[in-house]
Amino acid sequence: MIGLGTIVNTIAIVAGGLGGLVSRRFLKERYQETVTKAIGFAIMMMALGSTLSQMLVVRLSADEAGQLSAGLDTQGTMMMVVSLAGGALLGELLDLEHWFERFGAWLRDKTGSQGDRQFIDAFVSASLTVCVGAMAIIGSIQDGISGSHDTLFAKAVLDMIIILMMTASLGKGCIFSAIPVAVFQGAVTLLAREAAPLFTEAALSNISLVGNVLIFCVGVNLVWPRTVRIANILPSIVIAAAFAAWA
Repeated sequence: MIGLGTIVNTIAIVAGGLGGLVSRRFLKERYQETVTKAIGFAIMMMALGSTLSQMLVVRLSADEAGQLSAGLDTQGTMMMVVSLAGGALLGELLDLEHWFERFGAWLRDKTGSQGDRQFIDAFVSASLTVCVGAMAIIGSIQDGISGSHDTLFAKAVLDMIIILMMTASLGKGCIFSAIPVAVFQGAVTLLAREAAPLFTEAALSNISLVGNVLIFCVGVNLVWPRTVRIANILPSIVIAAAFAAWA
């Protein structure tokens, strides 16, 4: 069944969020703050590890005597800088953060959560955490073309755990990250056959690298709130994919 991966992913996020709400009842406010920062640091380290694994490569060289030596080198640096800088500029012009926050405010009002001061930040942070990344795109393409759900099933398990922890510390706004996931992954799944030629191996590699940087920024915002306007950097993912086609 095409789309099953996204359906399972969405249900897993809701289930994790509900579990987080139950856990939240037993956490005092200072515990919630500490857990939030701990999750932030964990997200930063996971994103940093994934970023470095793509950027660092081993280079082998031989001297005049023919002896091999190995050293570390970097790749994708220029692409990353151009994508992030260009994406940030475009995002600021469009002010995507404002529209994210407006949607979050609408959800808050519709769910009667006006008293929840963290609702919007929780929604935005959780949405970016589970939407940005290569697994969302690759899994959705596999789902749409071959009906393979393995990648999205694996992502569903990871998302459920992440949203459970984030909801326990930030509140029920995190649960509604299921909406952007359903819309984004569902759209990619439906358009997979037409869009597949655009997602070359190089494009997916670029998207993954830049996406990991954005996830790192999510962790930064959890530790130091509102440090980065992450939604306004989202166009960098599009530029990263276009960079592969240009290169």
